[in-house]
Amino acid sequence: MADSTAKARAAAPSRMTARERNNRVLAFAIAGLIFLFDQLTKWVVTSPLELQARGEIRLLNIFDLRWVENRGVSMGFLTADSETGRWLLVALTAAISIGVAFWLWRERNRQDAIALAFVLGGALGNIVDRIRFGYVVDFADLHFGDWRPFLIFNVADAAITIGVLLLLVRALLTRDRKPRKEV
Repeated sequence: MADSTAKARAAAPSRMTARERNNRVLAFAIAGLIFLFDQLTKWVVTSPLELQARGEIRLLNIFDLRWVENRGVSMGFLTADSETGRWLLVALTAAISIGVAFWLWRERNRQDAIALAFVLGGALGNIVDRIRFGYVVDFADLHFGDWRPFLIFNVADAAITIGVLLLLVRALLTRDRKPRKEV
């Protein structure tokens, strides 16, 4: 009888602990802060700095603010050249964001939840741009002379990249591995 009770408990879905719930709250708060910071920086470059009219503002030898209207996703992939394309891209990125939010909701590992928060906050920031303007506002131009190792980006793009890299590092280097079967 005790054995069947133990099996039933093992088969039942485990309840989330208080720590795991706190991780979830923290992760959604981080996503919200990233979204707000992204929108604030885009407001600064579009309104007070009027970067669209100015085109470029030189700040440092390696960093400028440069106006770019990104109508695609990274590196010009899936460029939306029409209103239909724009809204299809909004729908696609919204669906991906919903998937990331669902994953974050279910994630129990704190590091993975934080990485997902970066992705979600950045994705939401770029979706809002596509809805408001029809393009994503990119402005951060990190360069070394004429060499530009990165495309011109924004806070949302940086957050998405950091989140994906954190997930990859955890998946490839730090997750517990299943023990090999001895032959």
